[in-house]
Amino acid sequence: MARTPTGESVLARAVRVLDAFTAEEPTLAVGEIARRSGLHVATASRLVAELVAHGLLERGPGRQVRIGVRLWELGARASPTVSLRDAAMPILEDVHAVVGHHAQLGIIDADDVLFVERLSARDSVINFSRIAGRLPLATSSSGLVLLAHAPPPVQERVLAGPLRPVTPAGLHTPAQLRAQLAEVRRTQSAVLAGHQHPDATGVAVPVRDARNEVVAALSVVVPNDGRGADLVPLLLSAARGITRALRTPAPS
Repeated sequence: MARTPTGESVLARAVRVLDAFTAEEPTLAVGEIARRSGLHVATASRLVAELVAHGLLERGPGRQVRIGVRLWELGARASPTVSLRDAAMPILEDVHAVVGHHAQLGIIDADDVLFVERLSARDSVINFSRIAGRLPLATSSSGLVLLAHAPPPVQERVLAGPLRPVTPAGLHTPAQLRAQLAEVRRTQSAVLAGHQHPDATGVAVPVRDARNEVVAALSVVVPNDGRGADLVPLLLSAARGITRALRTPAPS
């Protein structure tokens, strides 16, 4: 892989360009891409042109740039979450139909929960998650479920890092987080009232694969009316259904 005079590979710089895009801002000008990636404008412009030529980026109106269809195609083709999503989707639809608010599936990625699917209704309670969106592990019910079953180094890294609660109801200290993780492991569920928004409660349970390892969190976001815990049995049953689907070989 060719390297720049600074010793950084061209691929590494291309990744910095792609990382400039977010779910909230999927379209950017080249100058903004340069600023976010820390690259000179000329370097960013050259890399953008190459990525556009390969279909990984696309140019929009006003010379704005967005993620290209080919990048989505490659990601979908290679992603290990495809079989997980396929197994979960029918059950997620059932949960959504019963709950009538948000039902979602998240996986752990570094120190975040990454949401790979979400179903919502028109009048659902407020929810800050979105498909391909992220939330810090320590701030959401899905994140706590995943963190509670993550390897110890991951847990200690999050515990050692700054905790940034979104609302006053959130977890403010490592001691609070440790206690919450122990409760998640005890009950196999997380019920967080008002941690993302005062009007919302997140309820999540772990999803296990054929080896009994936690591979995802199944969650709902419902009104903060004190009844979130009542949904835990429904979610645990649904999670077992996803596990059974993951253990069933796909038809040849």
